[in-house]
Amino acid sequence: MPAHAWDALLADCSEPTPFMQHAFLAALHASGSACDATGWQPLLLTAERGGRIEGAIALYLKDHSYGEYVFDWAWADAYQRAGQRYYPKLLGAVPFTPVPGSRLLARSDEARAVLLQGLEQVMRQHRLSSAHLLFMSEADRTSAQAAGWLMRSTVQFHWQNRSGLPYADFADFLATLQRDKRKKIAQERRYVREAGVTFRALRGAEIGTADWDFFYRCYTLTYRAHRSEPYLTRDFFARMAAEMAEHWLLFIAERGGEPIAASLIALDPARQVAYGRYWGATEAVSCLHFEACYYQPLAWCIAQGWQRFEGGAQGEHKMARGLLPVTTWSAHKLSHPAFEEAVARYLEREGPGVAAYVDELREHSPFKRSQSADSTAPTRR
Repeated sequence: MPAHAWDALLADCSEPTPFMQHAFLAALHASGSACDATGWQPLLLTAERGGRIEGAIALYLKDHSYGEYVFDWAWADAYQRAGQRYYPKLLGAVPFTPVPGSRLLARSDEARAVLLQGLEQVMRQHRLSSAHLLFMSEADRTSAQAAGWLMRSTVQFHWQNRSGLPYADFADFLATLQRDKRKKIAQERRYVREAGVTFRALRGAEIGTADWDFFYRCYTLTYRAHRSEPYLTRDFFARMAAEMAEHWLLFIAERGGEPIAASLIALDPARQVAYGRYWGATEAVSCLHFEACYYQPLAWCIAQGWQRFEGGAQGEHKMARGLLPVTTWSAHKLSHPAFEEAVARYLEREGPGVAAYVDELREHSPFKRSQSADSTAPTRR
């Protein structure tokens, strides 16, 4: 599908993100990051009328559940124990990217419904166990729910700039937090300063090849520390530098003139949203992770007047840094009636538990009680 046609559909959606742009998805495929060899077989489903494309969705035929961040390992295990085959399954998601946004790129509700029907048809025709849509937009969620898909909720943590009167600077933001949270953040930042660490922020074309090389070294070290292999290849980031440079912000931590850590932030300039993505360090410094992945990006967002910073999947520790819980959604369709019924019962129990968990988290807001809910609550539902 031509890039201009795909991106035109994306531009008409309610929640476009850079991660759904043609260049981003094509780079994942061409770089060998998300491709047949890694268990991500790309597929494209379109809805057309009169020769005009009214909707499209990027799909993957998956033979595992890695790189998704909505965990269905228990479902796969149950299928296997019952003598059924769970993989391959059909997935509508951005590989390795737990960022909510539009998945069904449709010009109308009707086209969105047709795409969902097409997904079910592909699942049946190829005798697949299931189809899944991850980290959906509100419009996608509404359509999937109306079509009878099973809905599943998860929790992320996002920072929202103050509405009406944006934060003037990082100190202004800190002043809205409870005393113990302010003290903890100040202490963590002091540890990094006293270790002699400083930061450089590079955006877009300012990020040179040597900077990308150092970042990728740090990125691979993070995976090595967890005894795993990185999802993304160096070639993927080379393609990002060449084709989507304006969507990246790199923080490089230095000590004694030498780089020791890096954190890469994705940017959506049109919506003024930043996304915490990848980080790594060549040596251990107390609290360096918090500085590189939260405080530096938040200070940058405040200085630029940006609206939101999405901290990524999971992590209650993010609340102490001013990121609040946000509910995200996925939709699921299983081909085996008995398994779909069993999963539906499971989700009926899990859903209220997740909602209660979010309510409990919100009761422990890091912000002062005097702060109005409108000034600190993320807008995404």
